[in-house]
Amino acid sequence: MDKIRIRGGRPLNGSITVGGAKNAALPLMTASLLTDETLTLTNLPILADINTLCNLLLQHGVAIHMAGAGGDCAGRAVDFTARDVTNTTAPYDLVRKMRASVLVLGPLLARCGEAKVSLPGGCAIGARPVDLHIKGLEAMGADIRIEAGYIVAKAPAGGLRGAEYVFPKVSVGATENLLMAATLAKGTTILVNAAREPEVTDLAECLVKMGAKITGIGTDRLVVEGVDRLHGARHMVVADRIETGTYAMAAAITGGRLDIMNTRLDLIKAAVKALAPAGVAFEEIENGIRVSRANGELHGVDVMTEPFPGFPTDLQAQMMALMCTAKGAAMITETIFENRFMHAPELTRMGARITVHGSSALVRGVERLTGAPVMATDLRASVSLVLAGLAAEGETMVNRVYHLDRGYERVEEKLAACGAEIERIHGGDE
Repeated sequence: MDKIRIRGGRPLNGSITVGGAKNAALPLMTASLLTDETLTLTNLPILADINTLCNLLLQHGVAIHMAGAGGDCAGRAVDFTARDVTNTTAPYDLVRKMRASVLVLGPLLARCGEAKVSLPGGCAIGARPVDLHIKGLEAMGADIRIEAGYIVAKAPAGGLRGAEYVFPKVSVGATENLLMAATLAKGTTILVNAAREPEVTDLAECLVKMGAKITGIGTDRLVVEGVDRLHGARHMVVADRIETGTYAMAAAITGGRLDIMNTRLDLIKAAVKALAPAGVAFEEIENGIRVSRANGELHGVDVMTEPFPGFPTDLQAQMMALMCTAKGAAMITETIFENRFMHAPELTRMGARITVHGSSALVRGVERLTGAPVMATDLRASVSLVLAGLAAEGETMVNRVYHLDRGYERVEEKLAACGAEIERIHGGDE
């Protein structure tokens, strides 16, 4: 099992190119099931989760072809063609690896009238039930049962019907699933309290290119007029705001300066709002942003995770690592997922002073972190340990980096090119 070894204490300086957003790419890939024509996605990252979903789509009958290759995501293009959906079952062996696989449910049901999808797996960061997906599709007329660990769904005769569905709580995945299903439903679908994340907006904009009729894009009220069929399109995956925020914090925690390219400042507004008072400076440059410390030191700030446009839960672990090195104290409150402070004990092994009480963590800054062997527990926790290792004195060994590979492409190469002393050690015991 691969590990990453870091010898910390070196400021990062240079340029890092951000890839397409994993959390945008995954629903965009499943949207290919909605049409028999080719959907071409550019700026597609190559990650473990992308490969997992490719394998799932292949077994549904989707042809996948690399249409253009570049040295980074920006030059990469992949064709997805679901001319004939040959199989409407998403098996456990594939779905268990990544819970975003459940996003095939809506497209399969809308186009084929049936779907059998395993209940999903994924990171151990708390319950992320699929009940909102199911209830929304039932509102559109679907008959859904849970049998032997599978969601077994059938559309009514004549296909799914438009309906109004009010999400009892904001859910990105459920919004995406229902949005895709609604494009081919008969009549009008209204989704109220819909997620507003940039990844949802990116999906909606791609669906419109494919011929869908959607209004309210970017708001919490999406109105979809169903159409008889969708056609192919070409769409560029939005830049990864979580990768952007992560590298911004890498610049801050090491006291360096990074130009983060192929991204936009508006994608990380909530992070900027939290980081600026902490002493992090942001500057817009051509095709990217420049990040550095404003005046040499960091200060503790309080952060609460919230649905977009609030502070992203996917940046919470990185923010905690940053606050470990700030002057004063910071209170970090997690409102989206339970069990998402599993990185706290690992950071404590590196000398951090963190007290967790329920959904909040009090972080008291220390003068310096010290390297230690640590273990990644989920995707974002793993990169928080990398950030801590970059700032720590001595050597840090991050174990279980397969979590990291799910969401960060060539992270050690990108950081090494900016002066980090970091390397991947292949194989070996856990």
